[in-house]
Amino acid sequence: MHNALHQDEALPGAVIAGGGDIEQREATRYTLLIRAAKLLCDAGEFLCVIRDVSESGISVRTFHRLPPAARMVVELQNGDRHEMEPIWQKDDRAGFRFVHQADIDRIIVSPSRYAKRAIRLNLSAPAVIEKAGGRREDVEIVDLSQQGAKIACDCRFALDERVKLSAAGLPETNAKVRWRKDGGCGLIFEDTYQYGDFARIAADLQLGE
Repeated sequence: MHNALHQDEALPGAVIAGGGDIEQREATRYTLLIRAAKLLCDAGEFLCVIRDVSESGISVRTFHRLPPAARMVVELQNGDRHEMEPIWQKDDRAGFRFVHQADIDRIIVSPSRYAKRAIRLNLSAPAVIEKAGGRREDVEIVDLSQQGAKIACDCRFALDERVKLSAAGLPETNAKVRWRKDGGCGLIFEDTYQYGDFARIAADLQLGE
């Protein structure tokens, strides 16, 4: 089982305690399989999967290299947030230590008043919408999920109108207009993205990789 605080490789910008400190902090461990979450920092919002947790911290699977940061926040699907210190990162794994004491039982159960919803990432990315007939409009993606996107725009769309969304880092994606409001609309993708693919696309949009 992965140790959430095992120091395989220090993250740039991480605040790291002495190695002996880490080795001596023994805590009861639990395994959490495929617990989707997102990591928040100044560079943006990034998807991960929590793999194990202890009273000290968590280890996660990532889908790309994380940006350097002295602190990050992990947000669970029920909206709970925990401030973290990055400790190590190696390949597609990373370890974090809780800044404040966390309720481990609550993290495991992850209670929510709502049914589990797809994780949405808040971001800002210029994009292009292509309408029927080839007309193209400049828009801005303001949030994104595996199933769809919210865009800000000055143009008008019809409900259920079919369009194509594209951006640097986002492949051309067929979508349908699900709702509209002044200054924006919601799109639902005709083909949803796999979690890992979506994680990498979101990183490309925010980090320009």
